[in-house]
Amino acid sequence: MLKNKTRDKVLAKRTKTCKTLISKAIGLMFSKRKTLIFCFDKEQITSLHMFFVFYPIDVIFLDKNKIIVEIKENFKPFTFYTPKNKAKYIIELKNNTIKETNTKIGDIISFNCRVN
Repeated sequence: MLKNKTRDKVLAKRTKTCKTLISKAIGLMFSKRKTLIFCFDKEQITSLHMFFVFYPIDVIFLDKNKIIVEIKENFKPFTFYTPKNKAKYIIELKNNTIKETNTKIGDIISFNCRVN
């Protein structure tokens, strides 16, 4: 389960973890809507693309302490995004999740970064 501990809100009940280079490259391409957690070895700037993703999503970028450092809402299909901040974790969520849960920069997110 993916939870915003700061606001005591569930962001997603089911998640899929992407730890390998291939799973990170594929992400949501050609797939149904689901919540993905990307886990990296260290904090870094990681650009995202929405090629072959046919629906908008929300994205949160977290530091090593799982604190939100950046948010991208309504990330549209066939576009790019380069965050301004380094992140160790990136979470791709159903569109409007950020608004519906009042999630903000500085919130703490709880989840396990393990391969499903």
